[in-house]
Amino acid sequence: MPPEVEDAVEAMTAVNNEFFYWMSIGLMMLIHAGFLAYEVGASRSKNVLATAMKNLLAFATIVVGFYFVGWFLYNAMPSGFIEFNDAAKAALPWSDNMGPNIEDPASGIFWGAFALFAATTGSIMSGAVLERIRTSGFLILTVFVGSVVWIIGAAWGWHGAGWMLTKLGFHDVGAAGCVHMIAGFAALGLLINLGPRIGRFKPDGTTVTIPPHNLPLTMLGLFLIFTGFFGFLMGCAIYGPNGYTTIYGTPTNLSAFAFNTLMGLAGGIIGAYVTSKGEPFWTISGGLAGVISVAPGLDLYHPALGFIVAMVGGGLIPYVGKLLEKFRIDDVVAAVTVHGGTGAYALVMVGIFMHGYPNLDGYSPITFWGQLIGMLVFAALGFVPTYLLSLLLKKLHLLRIPPEVEEQGLDLSEVPATPYPEGIPVTGKAALNGNGAAPMVAAASSEVK
Repeated sequence: MPPEVEDAVEAMTAVNNEFFYWMSIGLMMLIHAGFLAYEVGASRSKNVLATAMKNLLAFATIVVGFYFVGWFLYNAMPSGFIEFNDAAKAALPWSDNMGPNIEDPASGIFWGAFALFAATTGSIMSGAVLERIRTSGFLILTVFVGSVVWIIGAAWGWHGAGWMLTKLGFHDVGAAGCVHMIAGFAALGLLINLGPRIGRFKPDGTTVTIPPHNLPLTMLGLFLIFTGFFGFLMGCAIYGPNGYTTIYGTPTNLSAFAFNTLMGLAGGIIGAYVTSKGEPFWTISGGLAGVISVAPGLDLYHPALGFIVAMVGGGLIPYVGKLLEKFRIDDVVAAVTVHGGTGAYALVMVGIFMHGYPNLDGYSPITFWGQLIGMLVFAALGFVPTYLLSLLLKKLHLLRIPPEVEEQGLDLSEVPATPYPEGIPVTGKAALNGNGAAPMVAAASSEVK
């Protein structure tokens, strides 16, 4: 091939690479639009603006924190400890690679995709703690998880040289573990210290349904998240001159991702619909659980197997939600169930169905025990630091809003505006049954509150 043709091919590959991740970032923004709509709909009308503002602030603060801290940790910690290797030095905020540099078209675009992954962890936590957390305390926690905790897990188990890959043969192509599971278990640690909303449980432990003010908006928000997931999963592939590879460097293509993403989405919806007996919130949440269920094995599953794995994953979430309620865990949008529980399930399923499948030369193959150990590492990494930090904030009275503010609603105390200036909308009061709960929602065990 003539030199000028080689130069043209190389330049076109670089442009395509940049554009690929640019589009990934743009599509992932829909995840955050979806989470905002999802959580606003799940809140009561007295808390909708505070909920929206919390989502906006979480996104902004995580992106900044990830620029200054997170990207360095990802490049410095694949071995398990901080090492000032060349990649880590290039990720420091004062490096030439961390700003406009005509000689480096890749660093910013990769950082941007990972920054959107980081922001997703904050959005996952945000929905769990609706209607009773202090904004200041939440932002401290979400920046900690989004800029420090999850990216350490990504360096260990998602990096092409991470010790979980090289020593255990760990496989999590679609980030069900390092993003969803870590964020879900972080939310669990936070919820234990935060406690349930006022009136959520009776003194004898009986669950009281707190219906959402706009269930259709919540369902629309989840469908936006589904759309954004295609950008999320684009960012889980590496595009280069020889085609696509996984984050681990193993060959794949977007065709494999498309088959299993869509089959997983469908399987999760159907599974949750069956086990929840058609309850709307669990049914639509089942789609999210289905995609997470197949995410670690997107590159390897046959679509029929992916469908079955996702259908079981979606079918499990109503039962996990019931179990958490028995421990008085008030998770408004079932983040612990859908992200934490399903993420753990997904990692183990890869260990069962892909046991013995080879990784790159010189690395351990995928094994059940490697997946199980990786799952336990991610669970501890998400839960323990967040539990301890939220406990400290609780001791300092920086975690939960005062009871009188919670009763009146956060919009009155935190937001200098009103969401419905022409009057509070009908929130289903006319449809409430004699027990004060909407019949459709009251039938569910731990639905959106």
